[in-house]
Amino acid sequence: MAYKVGILGATGAVGQEIIRLLYEREFPIAELHLLASARSAGKTQSYGDKTWTIEEATAESFDGLDIAIFSAGGEQTLQFADEAVKRGCIVVDNSSAFRQDPNVPLVIPEINPDAVDHHQGILANPNCSTAISLMALYPLHKAFGLKSFIASTYQAVSGSGAGGLIELDQQARAWAKDEPLVKKVYPHQIAFNLLPHVDAFLDDGYTKEEMKMLNEGKKILGLDELRVTCTCVRVPVFRAHSISISAEFEKPVSVAAAKAAIEAFEGVELVDDPANLEYPMPIDYSEVVPCGVGRIRKDNVFENGLALWVTG
Repeated sequence: MAYKVGILGATGAVGQEIIRLLYEREFPIAELHLLASARSAGKTQSYGDKTWTIEEATAESFDGLDIAIFSAGGEQTLQFADEAVKRGCIVVDNSSAFRQDPNVPLVIPEINPDAVDHHQGILANPNCSTAISLMALYPLHKAFGLKSFIASTYQAVSGSGAGGLIELDQQARAWAKDEPLVKKVYPHQIAFNLLPHVDAFLDDGYTKEEMKMLNEGKKILGLDELRVTCTCVRVPVFRAHSISISAEFEKPVSVAAAKAAIEAFEGVELVDDPANLEYPMPIDYSEVVPCGVGRIRKDNVFENGLALWVTG
């Protein structure tokens, strides 16, 4: 069976990546409609030997579609999701708009695929750093029982969309020429710098991005008692996020058993050979689907703990 598919936000960095993955994975597509704002309507977009004309997104755009993949941000999701569902379309949303809605499954297919069975027309994807972290932690949770973890993220500028990619590129070029650096996307220079600030700050000093790791982790894993502390950092890398994790488990752990659990889990690969300087790096995972996990070692703080590094 082939499906009629729409992509909302098709001209953005995430939308373009979705198009690439649909065709690389040979998803059965009968029709593909690329939806965006009025200013992009009428333009063309290509992948391989295929070219589409961008359509302005309206409620009627979803008539006759089987699946709509939303990657245009929360505001657009809230504007169009219910309209799409009313028209018989299943919505897969990349924004945070519905992630904490109890009636909307929050799904990582390798972790909680059964949650899809309970959808009411909308499926939510987790935040990028949450997904990458849980892909590494889930096989360890199954083996040892996850209690808590501390995460520090190293998030590429691709997380800010095409604007983030452009800003890093332009600032790096300007820096090399000793020219003024223009800041539009980020409040401070991102080239050759680190910003311990992803998303808006909350009253308790955490950011919204940091709280997503806790709240989404609880929902996806079904662990209401899970404890998480997270610091999210934007780094001058174009694509692929990395996370340093210290995790505490219910059961005693060993490095050998942890590596075996990682190796047996689909969707991640073990890259952990310090003697030969082999470990996951963003440059190797910018267009690769599996997450790379390495630097696995006993944690020096938690008695039943592991420290690890994941990139994806």
